[in-house]
Amino acid sequence: MEFRSPPTYHRKLCKLEDFNKFKICSKNFDEQYNRIYSARLRTLKDHLFQNAKAKWAQHEVVTLSELVEKNQDNNYIVIGILYKHQELKPSILHDICEELQLPTHLPRANYASIKDILYLEDDSLRVKLVGSHMKIQNVITGIICAVLGHQLENDEFNVIDSCYPGCIPKLTTIAKPLEQLGKILIISGLDLANNTQSLSLNLFSEWVTGMIGCPEVQTEVASIVCIIIAGNSIRGSIEIYNHKGYFETKTHNDTAFKEATILAHKLDNFLLPIAQCCPIILMPGEFDPTCHMLPQQSFHPSILSQSSRFKSFYGATNPWIGSINSRIIAGSSGQPILDIMKVAGLVNVSPLTWLEYTLNWRHYAPTAPDTVPAYPYPNIDPFVMTECPDIYFAGNMDKFDTKLLTVNQGQRIRLICIPKFSETQTAVLVNLQDLQTSPISFGVS
Repeated sequence: MEFRSPPTYHRKLCKLEDFNKFKICSKNFDEQYNRIYSARLRTLKDHLFQNAKAKWAQHEVVTLSELVEKNQDNNYIVIGILYKHQELKPSILHDICEELQLPTHLPRANYASIKDILYLEDDSLRVKLVGSHMKIQNVITGIICAVLGHQLENDEFNVIDSCYPGCIPKLTTIAKPLEQLGKILIISGLDLANNTQSLSLNLFSEWVTGMIGCPEVQTEVASIVCIIIAGNSIRGSIEIYNHKGYFETKTHNDTAFKEATILAHKLDNFLLPIAQCCPIILMPGEFDPTCHMLPQQSFHPSILSQSSRFKSFYGATNPWIGSINSRIIAGSSGQPILDIMKVAGLVNVSPLTWLEYTLNWRHYAPTAPDTVPAYPYPNIDPFVMTECPDIYFAGNMDKFDTKLLTVNQGQRIRLICIPKFSETQTAVLVNLQDLQTSPISFGVS
């Protein structure tokens, strides 16, 4: 009987570039948060001005301070930042009450109510927006917007039309032949603290490392050039403390420290065999052990002491944008999209819709820092989109969803909602050549 050696599969090469858009080199918390809004308006105002003049060429663009002196019978264009006043949204006073264990309201699934009021503001003034054109449920705080309308006698502004910066034009081209680009695999919400599906995790690891599957499956796995892990790997929900004396003892809770250490080792052991055969981009999530403010910085190397020693392991920020084999890929671990859903209050609208809206608003996290904690940048707003992604994703969603969006002059963008692996046992495979996307289930039921 002739002995045949097992076939050898060579993984396609990965050319990874991090745009370093969200890395914080030095931290200063002395600045006020209003400066990030001023930077946002300053960055997007010229783009919006061009869009507004193209749409309403016969009308004049004025500031809010100039509007006061204008004829109320004429329509004017005003550019500013939308502010949505919501009585139900979180406040620092509520946070202090929770910290001190004072009676407070339970966390809400959304902050929307019939009492919400919409304003437009610039560097000088604020005006209340009224009219049937702009539906308050479809917009959120932090959007840079141009409105067309006229001022009423009670100083409110009646909106008859509106426009936004729009999706940024794509300037880069694919240098490498498309057939050489390979595929990427995106996964999120491992939640090792609560994930009871250890068999699914083992199945995923063995599949990625080529330990299981027929030759056709192993050939497909070899085409995966990179794995993106989009947040909440260690924990997928907040820790709940019910015992008395929490405020005094939480920093000395040895049990919690030991549990966090065990979970970090568990993640490190999970990533180790994968990092030895495939590049990994690891993004932190809302409940992972890193600063909770956006942009979240990468895991400290000491947390994952084994995996971080490999060149194939890359600790990324959240959000993150970079290129893999010339395809621009951007996304977050889900906080911006989940918060938009709370602010809007539209329960029947898919997260994929809001993902598309952020492209039109040209901003990764418009509700930051209002309802999403964010670093107080003094001179820039890094969340403003300056590159058009080929693939744009949000992690830790309830279910998989995707859409191939065509914008501007035919440029295509693949939008993806990445489901929580701990609940769905599902990862998402994306072909960099044609942007075709498919979910892969590792469920064992």
